[in-house]
Amino acid sequence: MPFANLKVPAGTLTAEQKEVLVTKVSDLYAETFGDRARATTMVLVEEVADGGWGIGGQVLTLAKLSGTHA
Repeated sequence: MPFANLKVPAGTLTAEQKEVLVTKVSDLYAETFGDRARATTMVLVEEVADGGWGIGGQVLTLAKLSGTHA
């Protein structure tokens, strides 16, 4: 079973945008593995709390990602 776990900043995507992500990722898996994979493809869009992740030893926040350092 193909599985994709997409982590996004909390509150940045609408329900419609999440639906588009799930559909497009499922389409990509079906394109890659054959259409039979579509029925078993699981896509998890997981929201991460602001400041709940980092890169290079630095905590990321929405303000830092958008360039509007508070």
